[in-house]
Amino acid sequence: MSIRPLDGVRVLELGNYIAAPTAGRILGDFGAEVIKVERPKAGDELRNWRLYGGDTSMLYRTINRNKKSITLDLRTEAGRGIVLDLIRRCDVLLENFRPGMLEKWGLGPEVLNEANPDLVITRISAYGQTGPLSERPGFAAVAEAIGGLRELVGDPDRPPVRTGVSIGDSIAGIYAAFGTVMALFQRERRAESDTPVPLRERVIDVALNEAILSVMESLVPDYLAYGIQRERVGGRMEGIAPSNAYPCADGTSIIIGGNGDAIFQRYMAVIDRPDLAADPDLQDNAGRWRNRERLDAAIGEWTVRHTRDEALKLLDAAAIPCGPIYTAADIVADEQYRARNMIQSFTVDVGAPEPKAVGFPGIVPVIGDQSLPIRSVGPDLGEHTREVLSGLLGMSEAEIDALEAR
Repeated sequence: MSIRPLDGVRVLELGNYIAAPTAGRILGDFGAEVIKVERPKAGDELRNWRLYGGDTSMLYRTINRNKKSITLDLRTEAGRGIVLDLIRRCDVLLENFRPGMLEKWGLGPEVLNEANPDLVITRISAYGQTGPLSERPGFAAVAEAIGGLRELVGDPDRPPVRTGVSIGDSIAGIYAAFGTVMALFQRERRAESDTPVPLRERVIDVALNEAILSVMESLVPDYLAYGIQRERVGGRMEGIAPSNAYPCADGTSIIIGGNGDAIFQRYMAVIDRPDLAADPDLQDNAGRWRNRERLDAAIGEWTVRHTRDEALKLLDAAAIPCGPIYTAADIVADEQYRARNMIQSFTVDVGAPEPKAVGFPGIVPVIGDQSLPIRSVGPDLGEHTREVLSGLLGMSEAEIDALEAR
């Protein structure tokens, strides 16, 4: 499949860790040429995160797929000069340094704009480029707390917990990719009328804590309107019942969402509880939420008498939204993921004597019935330095050798 909507767009990625590289990954997934700049010798620290073998983690390979890697030392004048040369040939700059760092290096938006007046500059930081907290460092864990998410994750009688992935970074990266495409779209529309887009409209400012806040639904309006302070409710969702994880006879658990009024009636028929289906206190969601403990106890008594597969088969037959709680092994074996090309295999170094075929998550969203093919997984450090500097900037081998020596 050759569907590449962003073909012809060139992105220079100065980011590391997860947020900006996630944005770069999404742009690269859909055809953009993404040139990732890494520090000489060390590279992006993500190369060593969850590294179980070899010299490059699968986390790095996943988040930096469909990219080229070059090494430049941005602390040197030569490295910064090459960045400016590359900027003249790029459409987008992605970065997630602490605010002020690019300016300290002499690569602030005004300087970049002089080099390329059409450049889209996408910046990701903990708290944004302005405001009293803008210069404070922060990772996604802190942003998830300040954005309101951490307070709602976990059981009410225990301290808040974190989700098992860097969700704050990933959400910020998705917003950054969307903001970048939005700015590129505006640039194209303005070009038709020969009206340039001013610099301030080409700077996309994504804050990790604001990205989290934006997906917190009515957390703030509920507080301001009704004085409601939402609390942790474990596997439930505040104000929605019955919806939870329930144990099965084989030691597994399943998720069941039976909170719709019509669904609830079918649900109670499946678990043979006509008394609950007819209970006047359970005819709407508000009443079911007030009686959530009683409902969950009844449902749990039913699920624990069935294996996971038995329970899911009965619930599916009645069109009750339900599903297993998958491990990585379950995902790999799942026919639905396979049918949509959502696990794609590449041979990579895993630290064993021989490279190994490893499955990587496919490209989302789907265009044309199946996930688009991943062109390459995250590259080796500096793998494309000579290709980019010679092919894009016209540097000779001797000039590249001299640069590396410095």
